[in-house]
Amino acid sequence: MSTQSLLMAETEPTETDLIGTEDSTFLPSDGELRRFVDDGEFSIKADDLVVRVAGGKVLLDRVTFPIPEKSLLGVIGPSGAGKSTLLGALTGMRPADSGTVHYDDKDVYRNYAKLRHSIGLVPQQNVLHTQLTARRALCYTAELRCPAGTGAAERENRVDEVIRELDLTKHAQTRAERLSGGQLKRVNCAQELLTKPSVLFLDEPTSGLDPNLDKQIMEQMRDLAHDGRTVIVVTHSVAHLDMCDRLLVLSHGGKLAFYGPPSEGLAYFGLPGWAEVFEAFERYPDCDWAGEFKASPTYARYVAGQQHEAAAKSSHRQLPEALPWCGALRQLSTLTRRYVRVIAADRGYLLFTGLLPIILGVLIRLSGTIQGLAGLPRANQNAQQTLLLLIICACLSGAASSVRELVKERGIYIRERAAGLSCGAYVCSKLLVLGVIAVVQSFVLVLLGLAGRPLPPTGSLLTRLPLGELLLAVAALAVASMCLGLLVSSLVSTSEKAMPFLVLLTMIQVILSGGMLSLSGKAGLKQLALLAPAHWGFGALASTCNLNVISPSAANLTHPLWNHTASTWLRDMSLTIALAAICALLTWIRLRRTGPRTRNGLSASSS
Repeated sequence: MSTQSLLMAETEPTETDLIGTEDSTFLPSDGELRRFVDDGEFSIKADDLVVRVAGGKVLLDRVTFPIPEKSLLGVIGPSGAGKSTLLGALTGMRPADSGTVHYDDKDVYRNYAKLRHSIGLVPQQNVLHTQLTARRALCYTAELRCPAGTGAAERENRVDEVIRELDLTKHAQTRAERLSGGQLKRVNCAQELLTKPSVLFLDEPTSGLDPNLDKQIMEQMRDLAHDGRTVIVVTHSVAHLDMCDRLLVLSHGGKLAFYGPPSEGLAYFGLPGWAEVFEAFERYPDCDWAGEFKASPTYARYVAGQQHEAAAKSSHRQLPEALPWCGALRQLSTLTRRYVRVIAADRGYLLFTGLLPIILGVLIRLSGTIQGLAGLPRANQNAQQTLLLLIICACLSGAASSVRELVKERGIYIRERAAGLSCGAYVCSKLLVLGVIAVVQSFVLVLLGLAGRPLPPTGSLLTRLPLGELLLAVAALAVASMCLGLLVSSLVSTSEKAMPFLVLLTMIQVILSGGMLSLSGKAGLKQLALLAPAHWGFGALASTCNLNVISPSAANLTHPLWNHTASTWLRDMSLTIALAAICALLTWIRLRRTGPRTRNGLSASSS
């Protein structure tokens, strides 16, 4: 079957009328907030977009098309045709390897820092904390995204305005996890509309919704487009494509098979429905769909013709200077408060976090002996085992609180990063909250585990406060393990993959601590132990307890890290803290590379 047999005689198309009204957003002026008119007239031009992956496979193949301002564009195609890839190229989240994207006459890839605040993106996955109510989640988003100088009252007014606009008033005080699929989609969309972007992208906004909700979402997108925005919707649903002003169809290999008004799409292919069009793509994989379309009058009218028309009437307006978005310290405050509220709303996490140190502390208490951590020289046979239990529990509780905390928020972080989130503020908010949790857990662990047992008569540094030294040493190790857990969480791709590392990290640290077996003479293992926080944490505890003296094994072997001196304890503590800082730094480096990319592979976002 030839390609031509799939085409019908084409009639002269009628240009779709596009309706638009003025829109506005916020800019600060002299410390006060003022509005400026953003007419939303961003026409978009994509020229010869090509995206390849490792191995040379082409995901997007020389795709060219214009998008008129204030219009709704629907993007459809069979699975794997490159729809989400196209969205990444148009938004600048994943720039095309070659080709350009222009908003009016501005190159998106070269001006991303200035244009990103005019771009709204609603990805497929949920990008808000479902433990919060819809309104609370939107208020925190407004704090992060509204320009510096925006007052709290003005932010709340904008939140209420968006809630009314998307018909969410009845659900504003409902926790997001209790919303229906359609309501949750609208809340995600509301986050993007808070700053009134000129261009709004949605990736599968109707996925998993019933036909009625599908229609409602598409109607709202049409109204948003005709109210002054350019809206691009990637969808698998073809039931309501007639609401779009333009339709883009991709065939396999990321090739442009059609672009024009939806009413002309099926007539162009000469087939009764879109299911038959997709079937034809599968049945005739060698057909040059892109070449046939490029040679058609439809291409000449809606692609080539409008590309030249858009270039001729380009506004050439100057880009505004990058908006003074809230600084890192203000973001840190917002992120910390939001994270505390998310944890407080998660009863399962709270219960686990509260019970874990209590259970572990009681187990240490029950397994201890009447000698505790004191005793005559060479007479305390169980002190080393007690210290080892403290180390195991500190490593476990510290890593358990953090090993999933970054990966489960990956989608949220990537979207907020693209909108201007400071990576440093994000990491510090996690360190602050989880650090406090780790310290409190470690204190509970030590106090319960050692309650009623003899303690060392003196400390190494705090000679009159040996319990204080023990608390500090276990707390430092718990925080270091928490930082190690965050590093793992930044590296893995799913929460499920993070959990096996919890056991692995704990076991490795226990083995390398030196409390379970002697590392003396074990080449490689001894050097590797220097990188384990538990190695230095155990050394600090052993120094406080004077383990080189009270342990019977010390008659044959002593360890320099266990000497009962102030310098030894300070060195052990310093290196525990240093390893925690290194893990935190590596986490920051990893997260800084996550987000919008430039063509040279570096992050397109600032710190």
